Amino acid sequence: MQRTNWYVITGAPCSGKTAVICVLEQMGYQVVHEVARAYIDKELGKGKSIARIKADILSFERNILYKKIEIENSLSQDATVFFDRAVPDSIGYYMLERLNPDEPIKKSKQTEYKKIFFFERLGFEKDAVRSEDDIIAAELDRLLRESYQMLSYNVVYVPLKSVSDRVDFILKHL
Repeated sequence: MQRTNWYVITGAPCSGKTAVICVLEQMGYQVVHEVARAYIDKELGKGKSIARIKADILSFERNILYKKIEIENSLSQDATVFFDRAVPDSIGYYMLERLNPDEPIKKSKQTEYKKIFFFERLGFEKDAVRSEDDIIAAELDRLLRESYQMLSYNVVYVPLKSVSDRVDFILKHL
């Protein structure tokens, strides 16, 4: 297992992760934006629908998993990096889709993140990229918590606060 100086910001859809990641990036921290969102945005830009993008759900989830791994392999283990979701998030997504999670579990055991910040849920808002609804978001919240706990991470739960207060909370807990 490779130990890193990497921090993960995770939680259900609509929990405020992206807003915090953007502030951290503006502050000069190295960040990795959510891989699935970037991929879906790119495919939507080509005129594909969400249904078409996710038509083969195993292929979609594997693509996201291996893109995360590719990005991680390109980074210095010593660099301070904040991730908007990381490889272990794929465990929760596989389970949500009723796919066998053995592959993301195995891949998640190859890297040790410095700390996991789990965001409490905000009100759910639908957008062009999200295929979830509030019920699925609640289930994902549970599955993501289980995924990181299964890997024996001591998760830091980030309370519902303003974006700047959440950034301050994270920076105080590095």
